[in-house]
Amino acid sequence: MKILFLCTHNACRSILCEAITRDLANGQIEVASAGSEPSGAVHRQTLRHLEKRSYPTANLHSKGFDDVADFKPDAVITVCDRAAKEPCPVWLGSAIKAHWGLPDPTRQSSATKMHQMFGEVILTIERRIKQLLTEPDLNLPNPKLHGLLKRIGEDNHGIV
Repeated sequence: MKILFLCTHNACRSILCEAITRDLANGQIEVASAGSEPSGAVHRQTLRHLEKRSYPTANLHSKGFDDVADFKPDAVITVCDRAAKEPCPVWLGSAIKAHWGLPDPTRQSSATKMHQMFGEVILTIERRIKQLLTEPDLNLPNPKLHGLLKRIGEDNHGIV
């Protein structure tokens, strides 16, 4: 299975999803992330919070759609509301589209709130990916895969 995580700037939430999925899936899922308006850099707190939790960060960078044009995903998951409303590039073809809304930790009003939000968002992503990985066969037909991804995305336990 191949999953592409999309967010507008590809600097925080989609990067978190890419890193956490790659690590937890241990080869079961090929993963990439991109942004419709990439910032050009991963937010430093994103990298800091991933490293703090022992997730590899070596090859993470902010990418645009052109950078992942050869990646043919089975599923495209938007993680910010703005990206969910944007049209997906034509090359995504028949990929299943789902939305796993996550708040942006980098937009919190204080360092304390940012730290807390990073923790909540990371736990939510971990929970969602672990739930996906409980599926015995990830090569589901499109309607079943869409239903599974939608149900998982509705898990907002712990997000403020």
